[in-house]
Amino acid sequence: MKIGQYQPELDGVGLRIGIVQARFNDAICAALREAAVAELERLGVDGEDVLLVTVPGALEIPLALQKMAECGQFDALIALGAVIRGETYHFELVSNESGAGITRIGLDFGIPIANAVLTTENDEQAEVRAAEKGRDAARVAVEMANLLEALDVLGGDDGSDEDEDEEEEDR
Repeated sequence: MKIGQYQPELDGVGLRIGIVQARFNDAICAALREAAVAELERLGVDGEDVLLVTVPGALEIPLALQKMAECGQFDALIALGAVIRGETYHFELVSNESGAGITRIGLDFGIPIANAVLTTENDEQAEVRAAEKGRDAARVAVEMANLLEALDVLGGDDGSDEDEDEEEEDR
């Protein structure tokens, strides 16, 4: 049996991407951002179509993502942060809560969110992973934005609200 298969699309031309970056562990987060932005540019996303906002730390990322998702102006979002284990339980709390919040926003609003909030044992691990994870986040955002657009078209949603407008006119 032959089945249809969607091929990943990494063309970022015309996509609007929102980035939320934590300022805590700033050097690592800056490396994540630089790698993500460079990859977005390489994939064809115009700098005019990217909006970066910063927040104090990883726990604040989900709220900023939620506001960006609510506005409906973005095709995908990227979360950037670094949570590095310390001596207390705080690491688990921040890691778990920020991750769960990021996932929930994506599901609640139906928008792809590339989660590049690093959770590492030490600074060295974070430094080693920052560039690769930033690049990966950009690729995930572009691929998933294109996938959702393709699935919307497949499902008959052309992105317009014409059907809703016609229903209102009929009333």
